[in-house]
Amino acid sequence: MTEKRFSNVVGFDDAPFEKKSRGDVNIVGTVYAGLRFDGVLIGTIEKDGFDAATRIIELIMASRFLEHIQLIMLQGIAFGGFNVIDVFEIYKQLKMPVLIVARKDPDMASISDALNTHDIPHGKAKWDLIKRLGPMEPVKNVFIQRQGLSIEQATHVIERFAIHGNLPEPLRTAHLIAGALSFGHSRGRA
Repeated sequence: MTEKRFSNVVGFDDAPFEKKSRGDVNIVGTVYAGLRFDGVLIGTIEKDGFDAATRIIELIMASRFLEHIQLIMLQGIAFGGFNVIDVFEIYKQLKMPVLIVARKDPDMASISDALNTHDIPHGKAKWDLIKRLGPMEPVKNVFIQRQGLSIEQATHVIERFAIHGNLPEPLRTAHLIAGALSFGHSRGRA
């Protein structure tokens, strides 16, 4: 039996924001059919909130891409500071695998310290979600966590979509668009 190959994906990233700002942070999802860029989803989440999974689910459910998307990619497990994304809820609600991609292996001790000892709303629950996912796994030149797909499938997705760098194109494009939302133009590396 062959494993499922994912061709239709959406990749989400958050927009840059002022560290001392309060309120909403933009998030961007880019939809791909193979290597063809098909569309954009834009929404907001609360900085340091706990609504990122709900907002991602709502964006996908309300989009014309719902019936085609086979996999959700996230650039990191938290958006908007410490708005940790409940990937288990996304998987449960949408029945779509979730692949978290990071450029480097995060300092889990520092993240644990921040969530458990600082005054971050729902800190313990957020840390519990991160722990439940387990450690990040090195794949090619990135680190991943995953829900609903095998390491082989995740590796294939990274190989297939990482064309112009280490990040898969849906995440690279989402990163560029998110930066443009904040600054009027994309900047930084993607």
